[in-house]
Amino acid sequence: MGIIEKMRLDGKAGFVTGGARGIGKATATAFAEAGADIAIVDIDFPEAEKTAKEIAEATGRKVIAIRCDVTKEDQVKAMVDEVADRLGSLDFCHANAGICINAPADEMTYEQWSRVIDVNLNSIFLTDTIAGRYMLAHGGGSIINTASMSGHIVNVPQPQCAYNASKAGVIMLTKSLAVEWAKKGVRVNSISPGYIGTELVLGSELLKPLIAQWNAMAPMGRLGSPLELQSVCVWLAGDTASFTTGTDVVVDGAFTSF
Repeated sequence: MGIIEKMRLDGKAGFVTGGARGIGKATATAFAEAGADIAIVDIDFPEAEKTAKEIAEATGRKVIAIRCDVTKEDQVKAMVDEVADRLGSLDFCHANAGICINAPADEMTYEQWSRVIDVNLNSIFLTDTIAGRYMLAHGGGSIINTASMSGHIVNVPQPQCAYNASKAGVIMLTKSLAVEWAKKGVRVNSISPGYIGTELVLGSELLKPLIAQWNAMAPMGRLGSPLELQSVCVWLAGDTASFTTGTDVVVDGAFTSF
């Protein structure tokens, strides 16, 4: 069996939070294309249903939609149980849900700060530990978290201290869980995308001036595509990454290299 065949995810099942759009939709599509059954988890259930149907029709895999507010412990527990029940197992997950609020630190409200930390970091803790408990009890698995290059650098010109802090926290949470579970069969890794041209980013009038500045600063002179994160996530989800845990994979076109 060649390396391409070994990287397939046939017989595996997983879920993607924030899976209805953008990066989550791209990785969910890739997981299904690699042979896995997938749950599209999102707070926007109609969009999750739409994405699930689209991926199922394109790949022939079982793809379901689940509504979940990933900041609520009871909803995350119910979601993990539903995934395992409806798909038959839980072998990997991509904790991808996140938000960003751009506000100067001296003007940012505590409510804004708390909202970003809740969605970007607390939800990752809930998703990882609840899914991790299932995996620990059922022979292992792989957890992938979406961090960001913002966990490594301070973005300019936009002020986003809460986002940066939350993503740095995701990276350290990833490493901490990886060490705790390394001998127990559960791997935990993160990806740190650079500026990615999702539909929401490209369609935002507010971001268009920033995109021009970002591209001027970028070694490649462009945004990344959600599709350029697919292969990394498929690899991390599968068995060929069996010795890779506690790693943050930066996919940023060398933006953080200088």
